[in-house]
Amino acid sequence: MSETESLESERPVADPSRRRLLLAGTSAVGAVGVAAAAWPFLASLRPSQRALVVGAPVEVFIGNLEPGQIVRVQWRGSTIGILRRTESMLAQLEGLAPRLRDPDSSVADQQPEYARNLHRSIRPEYLVLNMHCTHLGCVPSIFPEVGPQPFDANWRGGFFCGCHRSTFDLAGRVFSGVPAGRNLLIPPHSFVDDEHVIIGVDPEGAV
Repeated sequence: MSETESLESERPVADPSRRRLLLAGTSAVGAVGVAAAAWPFLASLRPSQRALVVGAPVEVFIGNLEPGQIVRVQWRGSTIGILRRTESMLAQLEGLAPRLRDPDSSVADQQPEYARNLHRSIRPEYLVLNMHCTHLGCVPSIFPEVGPQPFDANWRGGFFCGCHRSTFDLAGRVFSGVPAGRNLLIPPHSFVDDEHVIIGVDPEGAV
């Protein structure tokens, strides 16, 4: 036997079953790699936890809200204000009708039926309203003090939108002669107890 023939006879014979096993193993590792690479992409397609709760009711603790104070929360992408009005604030709502565009909240979709009253709320003390101006959506500032202001010489307290100078009273009713054409919106809401209000849920039995 020649040296060449000897070397050829010592070469391992390919095992078809072993080759198939190696190919299967390589394919499996590759599949795991592809899955691992794809996971961040697939995960990005899943809605985030925040997205899952958008539009869900929001419960707000108001037990430490002092008279005259306002707290702001987010609900459905909007700023919702909860104002605890004083007796003097509520008194300022009287007698403003001649100066208001819609003093009786006649436009039905501006508030739920249970908030269609002088104070535009379930409980007169607490005003729950969407803070976005009904002109172009800016968020007005609250000016609760009674007295002359640069934007109103006969100011009796309320909200002033610095974007285009629209004004609203302490019930969110719009004044006449300003860019905003509608009252501030009152969202659905209800009270769990004396210290908690839920934004996004009507009172039981409300129609």
